[in-house]
Amino acid sequence: MLNLYLLSYMTAENLNEWLERFRALGPLPGIFLTFMKSFVPPLPTAVIVGVNAAVYGLWLGFLYSWIGLVAGCMTTFLIVRAIASHSYFQRWAERPKVQKSMRWVRRNAFSFVFILSMMPVGPFAIVNTAAAVARMPKLPFFLAIAGGKAIMVLAVSYVGHDLSRFAERPYELLYVAGFLAFSFWVSRRAEAYFTRESE
Repeated sequence: MLNLYLLSYMTAENLNEWLERFRALGPLPGIFLTFMKSFVPPLPTAVIVGVNAAVYGLWLGFLYSWIGLVAGCMTTFLIVRAIASHSYFQRWAERPKVQKSMRWVRRNAFSFVFILSMMPVGPFAIVNTAAAVARMPKLPFFLAIAGGKAIMVLAVSYVGHDLSRFAERPYELLYVAGFLAFSFWVSRRAEAYFTRESE
């Protein structure tokens, strides 16, 4: 019931009104909303990021959304990593199917986190948890999350900042698609670098 209520409330109009009401608090409302995405999965990332850009402007909206998302992901990652040695997680991790999944995550950790972080919708909590349980090193996780979220937030902020422009000229979305494709290529290069470093 709570999930349905959140989904029905989290419209662009309601979020815009909420951010404007608390505008006196500076960047905190925009950062808080994106931070909570890691703990409340139903929150619509693309809507929140787009509204941040509309309320705070393209660059400040981008910055606040990016800070909130990265901080939320790092917090959940560090919490799960700290408790992953608990006997419950150890028993869960010993299952054959889980072991097979963990081996895959360890081999493809940077690419797994980076590419899924670029998506405006996705199982972010699961990504953070899987990376933590697989004992992905903190620095590569941070770089993968920070890079992937920066690309996603910039693309969504760019569209959300001036939505009417893209409604009139939808072909300009090709630039956003090109930017995402280029970012994917960069992620593969980064993954090759980290794989080489860890060998």
